Amino acid sequence: MKEYIVAVAGATGAVGKEMIEVLEEFNIPVKKLVPLASANSVGKKIEWRGQEIAVKELTETVFKEEGIEIALFSAGGSVSAKYAPHAASAGAVVIDNTSYFRMQEDVPLVVPEVNKEDIKEWKKTGIIANPNCSTIQMVTALKPLDELFDIERIDIATYQATSGAGMQAMEELVDQMKKFFEFKLDGYKPQKFVHQIALNLIPQIDSFLDTGYTKEEMKMVNETQKIMHKNMQISATCVRVPVLRGHSEAITIRCKKPVDANAARAALAKADAVVVEDEPMKSIYPMPLNASGKNDTFVGRIRVDNFDPKILHLWIVADNLRVGAATNAVRIAKEWIKMQEGN
Repeated sequence: MKEYIVAVAGATGAVGKEMIEVLEEFNIPVKKLVPLASANSVGKKIEWRGQEIAVKELTETVFKEEGIEIALFSAGGSVSAKYAPHAASAGAVVIDNTSYFRMQEDVPLVVPEVNKEDIKEWKKTGIIANPNCSTIQMVTALKPLDELFDIERIDIATYQATSGAGMQAMEELVDQMKKFFEFKLDGYKPQKFVHQIALNLIPQIDSFLDTGYTKEEMKMVNETQKIMHKNMQISATCVRVPVLRGHSEAITIRCKKPVDANAARAALAKADAVVVEDEPMKSIYPMPLNASGKNDTFVGRIRVDNFDPKILHLWIVADNLRVGAATNAVRIAKEWIKMQEGN
């Protein structure tokens, strides 16, 4: 099998570090790894297959200079907007983790367990978009259920960890908790969040639109429809919670066909990258603590609605840095490589 020269843009960030770990875990055929970041991070060392590699500066020309064939981006939307086209024009396939390209018509938006066939559209722009973290874990669980029951509407409440807002957000939660136990939290001014996150819930992720929904909530609506190629009704309420890592979602699914909890469990148990944890009488159900560091989406609390036989309720948890970002990007790369080998 051919080996590839792979770049990770944003290599020193939370998701970038996870990308490098997952590349190794998944045994992606990497001939050479090129970690990229801003000028401030140049010279920092990245662990890769038992050795240390120095971080290089992300520039418009580095992709051609290094002969990059696969470029994983996780350095922010403005960075992707500026540099991803240069990577693509240099011949690399770009797998971008930001929201910048997701809804562009000629850019495929991919979760391999759901729509890996869309990867073949990458040649139009040279770019494949990685969906929003909350969207990825949700559609991974929805796909087998849609095939079974024909979903027509989804209502979601998310419980999103601070890591979804970056390393500084995680540090802010830890710092606030320390100050709480030191009785020094009075007067503390949050930096990453609009309110105190420690011992609190914030029903706002991203900015609000005129409709009353946030941009994060509309990402889940629009991205799910694009990935699943289905114009289903979707409503989301996204909440930031004082958890370091791992997003949780309470999902209500209305289907065209009557639903069955046992059939749903069986379908989910067979699905790729899904683990069913659904023994509530034994207190077995998905939790962020147990999902941390894992590459699967965990599903539990599967039950039919008390009043409507066409409604199914689920609880879904996944590591947002892994499943919701790094792992999905690497899975896209893996499927892209298979397609190249097939050619």
